[in-house]
Amino acid sequence: MAYIGKTPTIGNFQVCDAISVVNGQAAYTMQVGSVNVSPESANHMLVSLNGILQKPGSSFTVSGSTITFASNLVTGDVIDFIQILGNVLDLGVPSDNTVSLAKLTATGTKDATTFLRGDNTFASVTSPDYVLLSSTDASSSSIVSLDLFSSTYKNYKLLLSNITCTNNDWLRIRFRRSGADVTDSWYYNANLQVYRTSSASGDYNNSEWQVNKINFLVLSGLSNYPASSEITIFDPLGTSYTMMNSYSTYWENNSSYRTSIQGAILYDATTSVTGLSIYPNGGTITGNIKLYGIK
Repeated sequence: MAYIGKTPTIGNFQVCDAISVVNGQAAYTMQVGSVNVSPESANHMLVSLNGILQKPGSSFTVSGSTITFASNLVTGDVIDFIQILGNVLDLGVPSDNTVSLAKLTATGTKDATTFLRGDNTFASVTSPDYVLLSSTDASSSSIVSLDLFSSTYKNYKLLLSNITCTNNDWLRIRFRRSGADVTDSWYYNANLQVYRTSSASGDYNNSEWQVNKINFLVLSGLSNYPASSEITIFDPLGTSYTMMNSYSTYWENNSSYRTSIQGAILYDATTSVTGLSIYPNGGTITGNIKLYGIK
């Protein structure tokens, strides 16, 4: 709650410094560590005078840091102690693991499927739109197959990081259906824009998607000449249209040619696919392969 004037001291229990009685004086300044202190009210104090506990309001009053006794004190009187209680309604700090959900004032449904937000309301947990489904560190692998397409995600992103192939060979991708690669001829139709030392474009049809090969362009098998590619796969479970895929690939071959390809692959069938395989034309591949689901 808000307060007008001084904010109350919460749970700060203090014993005031000793006070010497002055003959014929009723008002005294209260201090703790030689610093003036102001109790919340007379009801927040325990005061002992001459060994007798005083009644707040009638035996003494308080204003700011000044305590005033009902009558003047005289030589021989002793203020035994003045203890300030702070806010006596304060419950203090609860022990660990003692606050239950029932004690919270938050609104909303409190259960295993919700979380407490900063505005003190419970909200349902929602899954992110972009989720990592698989991360594979291929090491001299002949093939990496991922059967992870499902109705949970509409589209997918495939990231190939620093892929190298033995035998200076090119990298290939095939889609999978019912746990097997789709190898039908003319299913993978590409339209590519290739940049090396000059621009060139090309089209081809094949029984697989050759990620970084068009005519003479090959992927080096040397470890310091890796290729990387970002591939978007649109609606692989759809059956109303042929599936379109886009990708961008970059690599440097063993002749020091730096090559990039931007292109699109049309999977020329209206049958859904459930995964894909990444593999070289021959030998093995090494590098990181990540697949993300996109809602």
